Amino acid sequence: MSQKIFVFDTTLRDGEQVPGCQLNIEEKLMIARELDLLGVDIIEAGFPISSPGDFKAVEAISKVVQNATVCGLTRAVKKDIEVAAEALKPAKRSRIHTGIGSSDIHIQHKFNSNRDEILQRGVDAVKYARQFTDDVEFYAEDAGRSDIEFLARLTEAVIKAGATVVNLPDTTGYLLPNQTFERISYLVNNVPNVDKAILSMHNHNDLGMATANTIAGIQAGARQVEVTINGIGERAGNTSLEEVVMTLKVHKDLGLYTDIKTEKLAPLSHLVSKTMRMPVQANKAIVGRNAFAHSSGIHQDGFLKHSLNYEIMTPQEVGVDKSDIVLTARSGRHAIKHRMELLGFNATKEKLDEIYEEFLLLADKIKEVNDKDLVGLVRPMLEEVEQ
Repeated sequence: MSQKIFVFDTTLRDGEQVPGCQLNIEEKLMIARELDLLGVDIIEAGFPISSPGDFKAVEAISKVVQNATVCGLTRAVKKDIEVAAEALKPAKRSRIHTGIGSSDIHIQHKFNSNRDEILQRGVDAVKYARQFTDDVEFYAEDAGRSDIEFLARLTEAVIKAGATVVNLPDTTGYLLPNQTFERISYLVNNVPNVDKAILSMHNHNDLGMATANTIAGIQAGARQVEVTINGIGERAGNTSLEEVVMTLKVHKDLGLYTDIKTEKLAPLSHLVSKTMRMPVQANKAIVGRNAFAHSSGIHQDGFLKHSLNYEIMTPQEVGVDKSDIVLTARSGRHAIKHRMELLGFNATKEKLDEIYEEFLLLADKIKEVNDKDLVGLVRPMLEEVEQ
């Protein structure tokens, strides 16, 4: 039987930390409503104590979200927790996300502390947050570089204190996928009360492996993914929501699923890109401009014979109208013939050969041949035949 993976979207919190991507309240509300319609399970609306504007945004989002749980981030500090609880009061379902650094690097150089003191601060924060809500998530920041035995102790302690979710972030994007799998497996097998909470993946993309690490983590037993639209986030970004969701949809053999309405992915990607003024790279998986574009002659020929030759999902599944055959000097006769027929032109094999030779000369000159260019090339050559 398939198991559900909970989708925790942090576009409005971690994603918005990107320089130049800050949003006003109206923009945040617009994106929050769309995330709710998309089917995410949790929306991390912001860090309420960080500024009056963030407090108001979390409060406003709490009022409009109908289905998802609304979450506010805090440090393991009582005042942070109190402010988050106040901002989340209007929410139908609320979650406080509190935590502290767990690696020796953070413990020594960020908190000037020790493991035992950090563990106690984490426990105290969870217990305090539980006074305001039954849904408390604890994050062990920099879990990717934490001592694994201490991480297991900390995980056990915060679950005992009342954490419903334990977030194990690879904050610096350091881990390799096999290391992520091994670390989550260790926790699953060595934390006695691990079945009382959900383990969560929050991976950064510093080495380009955020999605791979997230998938490795859920293969090992994590059941929540913390993601952003288009993979936006601090430095090199966070795990991309659309990549994780479509990986699970394509790989049905994993026996995992989400409640995401995938046909809304591309439209929401474009909305977030435009609103945050953050262009999506053309070759971005799932939602990039070229994700369903074919320009190589070999690929075009195979795709036109059967789309499964070069596409493992349909563009319609993610909200894209259709695949594109891009005409360049790398295109073959099959692609030219196909595009000509779509434009209403038919040619004999001999005439198609002539057109193709002229097409290559044009493509070398202008790089990409659009429909207008092709019509301008083909029409005069076919009119010669008619005369």
